[in-house]
Amino acid sequence: MVDLHHHGDQEIGDGLVDLAVNVRLSAPPPWLRRALERGLDQIAAYPDARPAVDAIAARHGVPPEEVLVTAGAAEAFTLLATALRPADTVIVHPQFTEPEAAMRAAGHPVRRVVLPAADGFVLKPDAVGEEADLVFVGNPTNPTSVLHPAETIRALCRPGRLVVVDEAFMDAVPGEPESVAGERLPGVAVIRSLTKTWGIAGLRCGYLLGPSTLVSRLRAVQPPWSVSTLAVIAAVACSAPSALDEAAVMAAQAVRDRDHLMAGLSSLGVTVPSVPQAPFVLAEVPSFVREALRSKGYAVRRGDSFPGLGTEHIRIAVRDRATTDGFLTALASVLLRRWLSGR
Repeated sequence: MVDLHHHGDQEIGDGLVDLAVNVRLSAPPPWLRRALERGLDQIAAYPDARPAVDAIAARHGVPPEEVLVTAGAAEAFTLLATALRPADTVIVHPQFTEPEAAMRAAGHPVRRVVLPAADGFVLKPDAVGEEADLVFVGNPTNPTSVLHPAETIRALCRPGRLVVVDEAFMDAVPGEPESVAGERLPGVAVIRSLTKTWGIAGLRCGYLLGPSTLVSRLRAVQPPWSVSTLAVIAAVACSAPSALDEAAVMAAQAVRDRDHLMAGLSSLGVTVPSVPQAPFVLAEVPSFVREALRSKGYAVRRGDSFPGLGTEHIRIAVRDRATTDGFLTALASVLLRRWLSGR
C-alpha cells in the first residue's frame, strides 16, 4: 500500500543534512523578507488576493480572470477534486502524490498510468487512453526530474478533457522551454508554486492558470480568504521582472550543481534511470542505503511512497557543491562498507 501522504519534510530530523525537501533556499532572499516584514502592518485587515492575481496575470500574459491564487499548489489539487465530477481520472505516475490523494479523498475513482523506468519515465500520450476526461501530469515531474516536451502536453488535449499540468518546478528550468503556462490552451490548467525557488514553503503560495470558466468554478469552492496577506505580498514580489531575472540565475546555478551531483553519482556507479532536468535527481541504490545515509547524517527522500517506484529509489535534492561533496563521501562510505561485507 503506497502512502500517498508521505512527503519529504517527514524525512528530515535534528542533525540531518536535508536532501529530502525540494526547497532551494533555506530562507527567503533579503528583498522578499523586507517586503514580508512591511506587510505585517496589513495583517489586521482581511486579505485581498487581487494584487497577486494582477501580478501573476501580467507575468504570464493572461487575463486576470484566468488566474486563481491558492494557498500553495496543493490547495489547487483539492479545489479541483471538490469542484469537478470527472468520469475517468488518470494520474500519470510516478509523480507528486497530492493530486491522487485529493481525488481519492473526494470520492473520485482514479486510474494510474505508470511510466516505466526502462523508458526513462518518458510520457507517450497514447498511454493515457482516449476515455480519460481528467489527466494530471507533472512537468518537470517530481520525483523523476523528467521534463516532458510541451508537444507531448499539447498531444494530451481532447474535447471534453481537462489536462492539469503541475509546473511547480518549472521556474527552476532555465528558460522554461517546455512550459505551457501562458499558452491559454483550451482544456489545460497549469499549477505553479512559488515556495520552491524562494524558500517560503511555510507561507503556502501558489496559483493556477486556466480557462476562466474553470477558474470561476474553483473560486466558488475555495474557502474565503484562503490566501493570506503575506502570501499575496510574496506573489506580487516574486512575479516582478527583477525576481524573474534572479530566478533565472538560480536556475542556471542549479544546473551546474546538478551536473556536479550527477558526475559524483556516476563515479560511484549509481544508476540514474532518467534524464534529470529539475533541481533533484532520482537514483537507484540498494534498499539499505537510505537508512544508512541517515546514520551518516543525510536525509534523502524515500521512493517507495510514489506509485511506480520502490525501496531501491531515492530522490536527492540538488544543493551547493560543498553539501553535495559531503553527501557523496557519505554515500561512497555506505556503498563501500556493503561491498566489503560481500553483500
